Amino acid sequence: MRAVYKTLLGLGLSSCATALLGSPALSTTAPACERPVYLTFDTGHMQVAPLVAEVLARQQVRATFFLANEPTRTGGTSLDEVWAPWWRTLAEQGHAFGSHTFDHVYWLSDTADGRFLMRPSAGPQPGKSFTWTGAQYCEELGRPAKRFEDMTGQKILPLFRAAGGKTSPALLRAAQACGYEHVGWAPAGFLGDELPSDQYPNTMLLERALRNIRSGDILVAHLGIWSRQDPWAPAVLEPLVEGLKKKGFCFATMDSHPAYREKIQALKLKVDVCASPAKRGGDASGTCAGAANVIDSRARLAEQPEGLSSLPSAGASIIESSAVGETKDIQRR
Repeated sequence: MRAVYKTLLGLGLSSCATALLGSPALSTTAPACERPVYLTFDTGHMQVAPLVAEVLARQQVRATFFLANEPTRTGGTSLDEVWAPWWRTLAEQGHAFGSHTFDHVYWLSDTADGRFLMRPSAGPQPGKSFTWTGAQYCEELGRPAKRFEDMTGQKILPLFRAAGGKTSPALLRAAQACGYEHVGWAPAGFLGDELPSDQYPNTMLLERALRNIRSGDILVAHLGIWSRQDPWAPAVLEPLVEGLKKKGFCFATMDSHPAYREKIQALKLKVDVCASPAKRGGDASGTCAGAANVIDSRARLAEQPEGLSSLPSAGASIIESSAVGETKDIQRR
């Protein structure tokens, strides 16, 4: 651990070292949450990530993180070995995790032959467009899951957030076929950290969030936005958390959200049963065929939904947020 501390200091990440070695541990028992909001973070340039972790630990708040391997301010990437101890600490503290595609790949459009035009903003070929099948998109969703398990020994949830929130019904069906449900955000939950700070100062964003957020809302922010001059975190994050608590809200992770909770629990049971070699070998009914994808490729398979309209009303913001997400600039990073 001392070696990790020295490495982080050498990279100018003193706050990260403090977060790893000196942050207070989150309580192991969370009180009942009757008016939940769901705080989520997408990866980014990571400069504010240690400060975010410090605020969450100090406020005893658990969040859900959606992982992509994006460029960092220090010349690495958000899922590289430098950041592995940081992610491991978050996992130990009880936060939840989902996929954001490994190379932060944007959906651009559906193609006439049933494939998808995609464009990564990270990885070896950022900015180049590719045509992918549903299976290729599923493989991309599974890459952060594998990397996260390699770093932490834990599995992510069978949830993903598309880059920029950009999706189509066909893309969502492709992701569902390999076990991933999409998580958007509520209109009031768009916390604005991607917006230009000269037009949307932190004070404005804080006041707007405290005024508009309602129980059940999914909130979205990032671990660093390249284009914002006045960083949103921790300047807005801590007063936002404190303000929402004063209004009677509490914080929960996405595995407890009513739109996903039962599917995730059903998946866990299915994987436990189907992980047995005897069961998998004699599965005449085919009930373990999907679970084998979870076990063998580390992409956790959820039960197929009857349709988007069948989601509980508390998750309506998830469906609506696909349109909200499309307002986000594809070049924002």
